[in-house]
Amino acid sequence: MLGTSFKILLPFFCYQVVSPEDFQEEYYTAAVYEHRSILNPSPRALSNRSAALELMNRNLDVYEEQVYAAAQQGVQIIVFPEDGIHGFNYTRESIYPFLDFIPSLHPVQWNPCLEPCLFNDTEVLQRLSCMARGGRMFLVANLGTKQPCEFSDPHCPPDGRYQFNTNVVFSPSGTLMARYRKQNLYFEYAFDMPSEVDYVVFDTPFANKFGMFTCFDILFHEPAVSLIRKFDVNHVVFPTAWMNQLPLLSAIQFQRGFASGFNINFLAANIHHTALGMTGSGIFTPSKSFYYHDMEREEGKLIVARIPVNPSQETYLTNGLRSIRSRNQTHSAMVNLPLNNEVCEKEEQVNDGRGSITGNQKLSPPFYAEMMYDNYTFVLVTGNKGHLQLCAGSLCCYLSYQRVALSSELHALGVFNGLHTVHGTYYVQVCALVKCGGLSFETCGQEVTHASNVIDFYLWGNFSTTYVFPLLLTSNVSLHLPDQWGWENSYYYMRKSEMSSGLVTAALYGRWYEKD
Repeated sequence: MLGTSFKILLPFFCYQVVSPEDFQEEYYTAAVYEHRSILNPSPRALSNRSAALELMNRNLDVYEEQVYAAAQQGVQIIVFPEDGIHGFNYTRESIYPFLDFIPSLHPVQWNPCLEPCLFNDTEVLQRLSCMARGGRMFLVANLGTKQPCEFSDPHCPPDGRYQFNTNVVFSPSGTLMARYRKQNLYFEYAFDMPSEVDYVVFDTPFANKFGMFTCFDILFHEPAVSLIRKFDVNHVVFPTAWMNQLPLLSAIQFQRGFASGFNINFLAANIHHTALGMTGSGIFTPSKSFYYHDMEREEGKLIVARIPVNPSQETYLTNGLRSIRSRNQTHSAMVNLPLNNEVCEKEEQVNDGRGSITGNQKLSPPFYAEMMYDNYTFVLVTGNKGHLQLCAGSLCCYLSYQRVALSSELHALGVFNGLHTVHGTYYVQVCALVKCGGLSFETCGQEVTHASNVIDFYLWGNFSTTYVFPLLLTSNVSLHLPDQWGWENSYYYMRKSEMSSGLVTAALYGRWYEKD
């Protein structure tokens, strides 16, 4: 159970994407595992520590198999998903037997595998420590933890303990190196939010600094943006339990956009439960994607890839791309985009206070439809080619497009500039070219997974926020990278041509953190 014993790996868990030229010192080997967790059938029922450990050890057995498989492929760091060990939908009381105690890391230097009796209720940490030690790799996992508190502490809960959604990092020797307590909880009533934000950075001998945060944290400034900008982090590990929401927030879509936007390596491990819409994991560099999304099969997946130690160098050598770290730089390789004077050759503007469209008189009038629970202003994309301008308040979105082949499918350009209030409250600015669910106006903004229309496009907007993520999704929830993206003067843009499959979503997703 503990130590370096491993079980036989089932063949379908293994997925490796490497190429011979990658094997050099400028690269390291990473893995993420999308885990179909064994769930508690009655998560709200009270149980005891013994029963909780029985369930968690079944999931840890699978983790152990994956560590062994990853070790055979030379993996140096592996990431497991959020909620993968204990599951979800607990109450504060029912999750308590599933929680490990975790000590303060300073001044304690603790190796749970070698010192299992140092603290009580640390069985999960012991197994994870032994896995890291047995596989000789850095291991990142998520679990529930507890910490007693004094009633003199003004933040101490009435039951006298904190309960945290926690990521841990173990070194190849099994030493507990770091822990991160999730800051932005997603309706997780069993857990507490830490009173101070954890900014967690850990060092590795092969790629220097890694940063770490969890799931819903990715949509907020703290700790994600501060961690990357203030601590100069180029590599992020990201345990998540993400429910896909098209057309803008499927897991791999936003993971890809986040890596592109920040010009970093991003290692994301998700849960796999198709009935809950949960799939989508990957290893993303600024210009490469190694990912898994499967809503048909009910099985886990190990993704292994060699990725660059210096992601910025890879970006520079491929397309000279621009990230949100460099808004004020210009992009010399970019062709000139048509802006207002070309879009508005025959100007006709409609504005009812929520949004406006400017363009050729033959264009369809703007209309309004719900997308991602927000009321978007849309205009149809018609004809073989054209130029569109669509505004909502201070945000104007511009689209220059050409269809490779016409079909009966309906696409629309949408804009939203305001406060999102469902499943979280935060400000967004979005320019989105999306395939509609059907052939009528009201279907625009619906969830779509298949498309046959191939469209070459430029999409750009005058965003007020510095933080814009390029999202590009094609038929069957497949990823494409834009040919170019980034800032040109005060506009953020994305360009793509010659795609191999139909366009589902091309969006510039801006997070206006300053307005939150």
